[in-house]
Amino acid sequence: MTDVLDGVRDHYRATGLTERLKTALTALGPEDQRLAPQQLAALDQFHTRGLVATAELAKFAGITADTSVLDVGSGVGGPARFLAATHGCRVMGVDLSEPFVDAARYLTERTGQSGQVLFQTASALDLPFDDGRFSVVLLQHVAMNIADRALLYREIRRVLKSGGRFATFDVVLNGGEPHYPVPWARTPATSFLLTAAATRAAIEPAGFRALTWQDDTEAAKAWFAQLRASGPPPSPNLGVVMGPDFAQVAANLGRNLMEGRLGVLTAVFEAA
Repeated sequence: MTDVLDGVRDHYRATGLTERLKTALTALGPEDQRLAPQQLAALDQFHTRGLVATAELAKFAGITADTSVLDVGSGVGGPARFLAATHGCRVMGVDLSEPFVDAARYLTERTGQSGQVLFQTASALDLPFDDGRFSVVLLQHVAMNIADRALLYREIRRVLKSGGRFATFDVVLNGGEPHYPVPWARTPATSFLLTAAATRAAIEPAGFRALTWQDDTEAAKAWFAQLRASGPPPSPNLGVVMGPDFAQVAANLGRNLMEGRLGVLTAVFEAA
């Protein structure tokens, strides 16, 4: 288990990330200029379909100003900041990568949301929170890095209130070995994809009942096709976060979707 976690940490090491972000964000204004969360969407929504997917997942999860939200695998904090700005809720984000957490805190200072959105370094398999702490838990493009899915979903259930909602948006295996590298793994050693059916079979025994089950593969394909047609991405973009091979890993994800090797799943469950 430790070796796997170390491999995932290495993939998301992102040395010097906050300094790179500071440099890149000069394109949007001086250091003391407050930024809107939506201005950062091209570099902080680290998942297929970007901001649209986060907005849809929040709607399915029923997030309101009174909702206490945990974003597991929060990356550099884009979804957490967007949810807080859009719905007025408080959000806690956790991520295994310390550089991502540092960057998330910096970007949240830039958007003036540090009192509403918090981040800490932690493993999704050992969440540092009391039982029943949150009313919604989000998981976006994270589970494919986790081998012990049963433990992952039990931990999510543990920190959810009874009747709370677990909302997941993830890549799933459709058929055939994916082309690597992809955004979450450069080799199969840190990639633990499941089919959609196997994902559901792993989630429900942890104490969940499905409310929403949606295959978003076609929408993801259309999104990638639109990206290709629109030319180079605006700057700053996810390349700042993921490094110089970002274009290659993103293209491979699109290729895997187009060839039917991978799919995209949106699902919301209620905690029993």
